[in-house]
Amino acid sequence: MANLRYCTFRLDQFLFGIAVDHVQEVLRFQVMTRVPLAAPEVKGLINLRGQIVTALDLRTRLGMPPLNGEQTPMNVILRLEGGAVSLLVDAIEDVVEVEEETFEVPPNQLSGTARELVSGVHKLEQGLLLVLDAPRAAGSAALSGARG
Repeated sequence: MANLRYCTFRLDQFLFGIAVDHVQEVLRFQVMTRVPLAAPEVKGLINLRGQIVTALDLRTRLGMPPLNGEQTPMNVILRLEGGAVSLLVDAIEDVVEVEEETFEVPPNQLSGTARELVSGVHKLEQGLLLVLDAPRAAGSAALSGARG
C-alpha cells in the first residue's frame, strides 16, 4: 500500500495538489517582467536566483476569474523536464499524504481545461483534493512564453 504526497494550494474555494516530486519550492509573490504577445495565462517572467522562470496564472489557465486587486498570488515553482515553471496560486496549503487506493477519476462536473489538467481526486476530510497533472498544467504552449 503506497502513499502519495502532494503540495497543496488553493484557487478560489478549490483545493489542488501537485505531486511533491514536481515541486521545487514555494515562494511569496515575485516581481515579474511582462512578455509581449504572450498567451493570456503567461503573466510574466521571474528571476529566480539567476534562472529565468515563466510565471503562469493558474486561474486564467483554468478559466477562473482573476484574483481581486487586493490579493497577491503565491508561486509554486515546478521542476519539469523542460525547465522550471511558476504557477501562480491564491494560497499555499500543506503537504498532504494520501493512500494511493483513494485516487479516483475526476468528477463529471469538471469541464474544459480543468478536465484536461486534473488527473484525478482524493476525498479528504476537508473536501476534495483535485490532483493536477504538472506537465499539462505548465503546458508546452505556455512554456514558450509567446504565441507563434
